[in-house]
Amino acid sequence: MSEVENAFRKFAVYGDTSASGNDMTGKNFSKMCKECGVMDGKAVTSTDIDIIFNKVKTKGARTITFDEFQQAMTELCRKRFKGKSPEEALQAVYDLIRGKEPGSVGATKATKVGGVERLTDTSKYTGSHKERFDESGKGKGLAGRQDRTDNSGYVGAYKGAGTYDQTH
Repeated sequence: MSEVENAFRKFAVYGDTSASGNDMTGKNFSKMCKECGVMDGKAVTSTDIDIIFNKVKTKGARTITFDEFQQAMTELCRKRFKGKSPEEALQAVYDLIRGKEPGSVGATKATKVGGVERLTDTSKYTGSHKERFDESGKGKGLAGRQDRTDNSGYVGAYKGAGTYDQTH
């Protein structure tokens, strides 16, 4: 099995637990073209990729086989590398794909847009909210949330607390 066919199989099963790796959906074909650099946004756009995918797949099917994938790459290489001969262009496209696998980097990245960072920075909290976090920004849990009752027997804010035994 060639490295290109291996990459085809890896992208074919991406995101689909029931996929066998023999057929690739249009979504995965588009993902493969984007991640491998076949789609550059100028000579080859996502629309071109969708059109070529629908051209090579069998009528009524939702997926393409590896043979249909090779036909699609032949079509795409003419668009992507216009100045080269068809054989050189096809080889250049296969060089882009060879050894690649689907990446899911940044799939669930937490966004810090606008004021979100400012609102979630615990060092800037004031008042009673400030007491719920320690210096590192970690929450104190129940100790920071509940008012702790003083069971000493003195009225709250009494300045002479604990001095009775010293004076009598």
